[in-house]
Amino acid sequence: MKFKLFFAALFVAGAVSSAAAQVLSPEETAPAGTVVYSLPRTTIVLKVTAEHESYQAGPYAQYAKKYLGVDVRPASGEFYKIKSIEMVPCIEADPAVSAVVNLQGSKTAAANFLQMSSQGLVALSDAYTGKPAQWRFPSVANPDDFLQGAASNIYNATTTLYKTVAGADGMEKIPVKQEQTVVKSLEKKAEETADMIFKLRQKRIEIITGDTDATFSGEAMSATLAEIKRLEDEYMSMFVGKSVKDEQTVAFDVVPQAFPKKMMYIAFRISDQQGLLPANNMQGRPVVLEIVEDAEKIDPTSVEEAALATKGKVAYRQPVTVVVKVMDGQKVLIQTRVPVYQLGKIMSFPIETLMK
Repeated sequence: MKFKLFFAALFVAGAVSSAAAQVLSPEETAPAGTVVYSLPRTTIVLKVTAEHESYQAGPYAQYAKKYLGVDVRPASGEFYKIKSIEMVPCIEADPAVSAVVNLQGSKTAAANFLQMSSQGLVALSDAYTGKPAQWRFPSVANPDDFLQGAASNIYNATTTLYKTVAGADGMEKIPVKQEQTVVKSLEKKAEETADMIFKLRQKRIEIITGDTDATFSGEAMSATLAEIKRLEDEYMSMFVGKSVKDEQTVAFDVVPQAFPKKMMYIAFRISDQQGLLPANNMQGRPVVLEIVEDAEKIDPTSVEEAALATKGKVAYRQPVTVVVKVMDGQKVLIQTRVPVYQLGKIMSFPIETLMK
């Protein structure tokens, strides 16, 4: 990497001839015939994909253990968890460091300067690496999607009442039966639905084993078994609930700072209920990006120390390769080595240097 940068710097230094490179302050205007360029900086782009589940609890969830022997989530809710993270380092112009260089006097100066830019030594002042951020509105489970029970919502209950009448031996109580229509309780509906599930399972076994008066073969058997399975799943959903799943993908940018040195950044936040959130939204737990020295020492050079205004020299940035970790608490989600320009040194080469 260092050799490649050294080679490119010498190549451009010969191309720009005797042109002098100098720092351009915010108040100054670039002289006519010059090109404004910036030193490059590295932006670490995290493309994060979160899996979203919208869960709607079944109306009979509280009776699932009693009648079916299964444990289910009793409460509806929105749930997010990180599915994948992709780390992409991007190079862009550093707005804090602008310089001008005169490319006139050489036929190949402009082309060679563009090659210097493509090598990563310098960046054009208006350069920007666009990253589209994809936000998706989460899908929500509909509570009306549950299958309505096949049995009636009411039933006839017989109640025995007693009335007192005068008899030969005195007052006597005579039983009187009375029928009345009663609305079924939620538990009664759950019990009947569970009974329907067991009946469907028994019917499936009878069809598979041939223990039935009806004859099924070929596509008829497949269609019948598929319909029984569909009905069983619908009735089961009234106990175990329904989920709608989708994904949310967002790109977050982290720009490491050379001064003051900062080795940890909150890259983004994630909420179990709201999903992926920007770093300044305090409603989610932080996901941290940490920078650790690798084989090279992190020793950035300030613009003043670089002496960009020195006549006859072209400045460039030499990146330092660091280890970048993305951590959710103590869990490392992704780790890789990344060259970061602004954490390295600013160096320069004499313009009059020619390649042999």
